[in-house]
Amino acid sequence: MDEFMQMAIDQAHKSKNEGGIPIGSVLIKSGQLVAKGHNKRVQENNPILHGEMDCVNNARRIGSFKDTVIYSTLMPCYMCAGMIVQFKIPKVIVGESETFSGAREFMEQHGVEVIDLNLQECKDMMKEFIEKYPELWNEDIGEL
Repeated sequence: MDEFMQMAIDQAHKSKNEGGIPIGSVLIKSGQLVAKGHNKRVQENNPILHGEMDCVNNARRIGSFKDTVIYSTLMPCYMCAGMIVQFKIPKVIVGESETFSGAREFMEQHGVEVIDLNLQECKDMMKEFIEKYPELWNEDIGEL
């Protein structure tokens, strides 16, 4: 498995172990790790602190994002996709989109290359979480 996706998966497990939603993300620039993050909505009582948002926030100001790649264990939602488009992150690599289809089309319409690895580990992690905490998941995706 790609080392950067493994880092994102590790971040998802970290969130799960903290009592949060198991979604992790890492940001890579010129082949080097810039930042990592995970969904902290529950942990920090912050409705917009999705995995990708936490990751980019942890990157701080890096100038241009044009030569970066963001990895996420799950297809980004429209909020996170908007951030990706806004900062012109050209490539997104996701673990899966089966449990949540997200905003792939939106990103692609704005020139973002989206690669879905369709990883069983990511699907299993999300399915288990959604079955165990459906209300928390529905809150996360705005479906309550």
